[in-house]
Amino acid sequence: MNQEISVKQTKIDGLYEVRFKVIADERGSVMEFYRQSDFEKSGLPSLNERPQLNAPLTLKGAVRGIHAEAAHKLVAVVSGKVYAVIVDLRSTSQSSGQWQGFELERGQGLFVTSGLGNSFQSISDEPSVYLYYFEKEWMPNMPGAACNPLDPDLAIDWPIKEGQGLIISEKDRNNPALKDALKNE
Repeated sequence: MNQEISVKQTKIDGLYEVRFKVIADERGSVMEFYRQSDFEKSGLPSLNERPQLNAPLTLKGAVRGIHAEAAHKLVAVVSGKVYAVIVDLRSTSQSSGQWQGFELERGQGLFVTSGLGNSFQSISDEPSVYLYYFEKEWMPNMPGAACNPLDPDLAIDWPIKEGQGLIISEKDRNNPALKDALKNE
């Protein structure tokens, strides 16, 4: 099945669902992750000429995030399946403090505007690979915000719960609560 790129605004301002261009043949398929001209036609901002691209391999149940660097990000699933959660950590936004969840597989992704917190949990039996394409190179102490993915005020319904296989780093577990993240933004 071949598909063209399509972009759809979500309920959070600056967050877009992206279906990537996929070209299939008898060998498999090629997912075209980023083509500047297609993004411009879709009305999305540029990711500039030399951004950073990360591809973490993540085990089933593992949660990464919630991180809102001061840079636009394009994220997508290369293999496996994830439950992605984007949280608006911009204190002045109309959707401040709100989150939206998406089940994503290969060929699906999100355009995440600067100030929105990105996180995901791998939910497939095989490890997932989730691409992060940054507008700017990530640096330690880069401006932005972080939030605890297990904050009860957020009440994110992660598919794999604590005590049932959820894995989270101490750093993410110790990130500030939503109300504190919004104060510091």
